Amino acid sequence: MKKLFLSAFMLMGLAFSTQAQDISKNALGLRLGDNDGFGGEVSYQRGLSKNNRLELDLGWRNSKNVDAFKLVGLYQWVWNIDQGFNWYAGVGGGVGSWSYDHNGFSDSGTILLAAGDIGVEYNFDIPLQLSLDVRPEIYFNSDDYREDNFGPDIALSIRYRW
Repeated sequence: MKKLFLSAFMLMGLAFSTQAQDISKNALGLRLGDNDGFGGEVSYQRGLSKNNRLELDLGWRNSKNVDAFKLVGLYQWVWNIDQGFNWYAGVGGGVGSWSYDHNGFSDSGTILLAAGDIGVEYNFDIPLQLSLDVRPEIYFNSDDYREDNFGPDIALSIRYRW
């Protein structure tokens, strides 16, 4: 009986490990979410292996009173769900800079952050990818920039793959 369970377990593991991944070598597009006041981000993904990739997101804000940018890098693990659908999770960090100027009061600073990422994506037959993810961010040295040190971010992304 033990051999039967062991054989079935190994066969299932082999079946799941041989599912084809659809990770592109490169993908470039927009990540559209709240992004803590930054709005949309330019998003780039670079496939590192069959199951892993690097994602870089650059967000900036240029308004009447606030100028800021934020660069976040994430290492992601990708798992196939079914026929073009993947889910992924990742960890990483980022850095940013901000300046505020209003009614004679000005301030500026640098922010450091740690980030996680979990989401689902669909890769079309054409070189287009849509994804929906949640990226919680923990901010360090941000007392003047934010009232709290936690910022959840939900975003929809569209990317061109090649």
